[in-house]
Amino acid sequence: MEEQKTELKMIRMSEVQSQEVKWLWYPFIPYGKLTIIQGDPGDGKTTLVLNIAAKLSKGEHLDNDMNVQESVNVIYQTAEDGLADTVKPRLELAGADCEKILVIDESDKSLSMADERLEEAIAKTRAKVLILDPIQAYLGGGMDMNRANEARDMTKKLGALAEKYQCAILLIGHMNKASGNKASGNKAAYREMSSIDFFAVARSVLLVGRIEGEPNTRAVVQIKNNLASFGYPKAFMLSETGFHWLGDYEITADEVLGGIAPKANKLEQAKQMLRELAETTNMVQSNEIFEMADKQGISKRTLENAKKELGIRAKKINNSWYWELDAVKQR
Repeated sequence: MEEQKTELKMIRMSEVQSQEVKWLWYPFIPYGKLTIIQGDPGDGKTTLVLNIAAKLSKGEHLDNDMNVQESVNVIYQTAEDGLADTVKPRLELAGADCEKILVIDESDKSLSMADERLEEAIAKTRAKVLILDPIQAYLGGGMDMNRANEARDMTKKLGALAEKYQCAILLIGHMNKASGNKASGNKAAYREMSSIDFFAVARSVLLVGRIEGEPNTRAVVQIKNNLASFGYPKAFMLSETGFHWLGDYEITADEVLGGIAPKANKLEQAKQMLRELAETTNMVQSNEIFEMADKQGISKRTLENAKKELGIRAKKINNSWYWELDAVKQR
């Protein structure tokens, strides 16, 4: 059968209008692009996403790097949890404005990534975020996500939809556990994730996983970013009272994937270093503190967070900055 000829169309770059990437959560979730949030089943991916949706529905931010000016509509599609007995109670626990959380009714026909109802819903509700949870449930009949050509066509359509409406599309993905022991399995896990074309089209990929030795804490680590520098790892805690955002956390993707306990909680290490300094002196030049921290593998950002938590103030004397440690002794 003769292949139908496609008309040649050329784009002159001089006619293309340059645009800056806009961010919902810098540098983790861009508007107008696909973001994948990946992890093992039961590790907290959906809990994280529902809490982000809850904050956005009220015009609030989960993290200081989120750009939230007003409440927004969020479309949340799930194929794994009941709306009445699971999703609604979890949104209520997170304090969501449920008027702003919308779901496409799939009672007549199951939804797929290629479904025209996705665009209709985004256009009608002006939703700024679309969540599909999980990826595997929205592939459509007969589509194999491990076949490059099929996955590429599907993700191109989704990417075009995100760009057209400047909507952040979040795809929740279950990660197949690597074979072999945990410590040596991390590279295999990377290979399994990278083999799927969805990861080629996504501009950002976040890994959510357990932290060895801390059963109630989950790490969020960026493992791909095509638009900016990699984001600083984050963490959240799950408890009987719900979800608690912890913010910056010292951990690597290899530690999460390999089930390896972090070498040290650097924030606690930084606070202990400052407490020990406060025992012998009331004021230290900031450059000296940064040098001490660097020798212990503590980043400047982590040290600044420790300073903030301990209530330390900086004071300028003769063009040099000093940290006043009196407040540390009172804690």
